[in-house]
Amino acid sequence: MNAHTSPSGWPVLVLNADFRPLSYYPLSLWSWQDAIKAVFLDRVNIVAHYDHAVHSPTLEFQLPSVVSLKTFVKPTTNPAFTRFNVFLRDRFSCQYCGSHDDLTFDHVIPRSRGGQTTWENVVTACSACNLRKGNKTPHEVGMKPGQFPFQPSVNHLHRNGRLFPPNYLHDSWLDYLYWDTELDP
Repeated sequence: MNAHTSPSGWPVLVLNADFRPLSYYPLSLWSWQDAIKAVFLDRVNIVAHYDHAVHSPTLEFQLPSVVSLKTFVKPTTNPAFTRFNVFLRDRFSCQYCGSHDDLTFDHVIPRSRGGQTTWENVVTACSACNLRKGNKTPHEVGMKPGQFPFQPSVNHLHRNGRLFPPNYLHDSWLDYLYWDTELDP
């Protein structure tokens, strides 16, 4: 489900058995229909509800807003090498000029010179900087990446994902999303 969901869709936050979200970016959300199906299949526990119910001819069911899996799903340790995860690692900003517009990725050592498409050789770049750099190294054109490429951990991507919250966060979700934030006195 799209993390940029409106409240009218009644999205359900999905937590692992340890009450942490399965993912932060995109936020682990299910449709209310999938959540109700999982409840009836006894795969999840309902943690919180919306103040809205659905009805059948014989049953009224309050819509869940937060569910937790009954079985712990072990998180992956190595994130997939995808364009999205490269952008997330680099916080959706060009590593040469800091722009957030018209993003693509750049091979630090150009492919024409033997550079590989790997975590350690790809950075987020805006189209203008990518064109300016062309098939040269950053040193040859006087462009230094703000952060040199590296393979991130899942925790690194989760930390970065928290910097980009979805457009809609229901109040019942907040206690489960920001465990590492400082509490009010």
